[in-house]
Amino acid sequence: MGERKQSADLSVEIATAIREAIIEGRLIVDERLPSEAELSEEFSVSRPTVREALKRLAAQNLIRTKRGASGGAFVNRLSFEEARGDLITTSTLLLSMNEVDFDTACEARFTLERACAPLSAERRSADHLATMRAEITRQGQAGLSDESFCASDVAFHRAFVDGAGNPVLSWQLAAAVEAIEPLMNMITYSQRDRTQVIALHTEIANAIERQDGLAADRALIRLSAYTQELARKAMELRKKR
Repeated sequence: MGERKQSADLSVEIATAIREAIIEGRLIVDERLPSEAELSEEFSVSRPTVREALKRLAAQNLIRTKRGASGGAFVNRLSFEEARGDLITTSTLLLSMNEVDFDTACEARFTLERACAPLSAERRSADHLATMRAEITRQGQAGLSDESFCASDVAFHRAFVDGAGNPVLSWQLAAAVEAIEPLMNMITYSQRDRTQVIALHTEIANAIERQDGLAADRALIRLSAYTQELARKAMELRKKR
């Protein structure tokens, strides 16, 4: 048991060392890593331990493997889209495990999203606007479940954020929009007036279409206030029960 634990610890250390080399640019995209035998000798460990370290890196999408004479392990180009999923998962776990209060989550989410308002108003494409309009239409459908309304809510705000045309902002705001938003919806759905939400979404979309970032920002402020009001009503209702 002790040997197995030691081997696992060593594989983590090796994976960390290689990961740092990639981050620091000592290993670049598409560069082939040393062979298992070479890594085994370099780190003075067995080849199975090296193999485990490489599996850890592959799970993080930092490397890819190729078979054949010209095969081996190569540094992968991590895309923002791939990293988005990891960030959402991590953020969701952090929020749930650390029991972040609603007001804190709401403040963070809308403060970050408001930063995109002027950029989205300036740079949004026809596709971003079409997505926002389509989600507004979907939200008004009769019989739409709360789960589907929540998913549409997330899609609307993601299109708004992506309209800023900045992949770094889109990636960073994935946590705010796609991790925080569902948690906020879970708390507020019972008190939510969909008509009110749709009206605010329409106001945001209209402002973005006419490239009025200030008006979009004001609508987001009202949406934040309305969301916090819903949360207070939901909490009061729970206390009465």
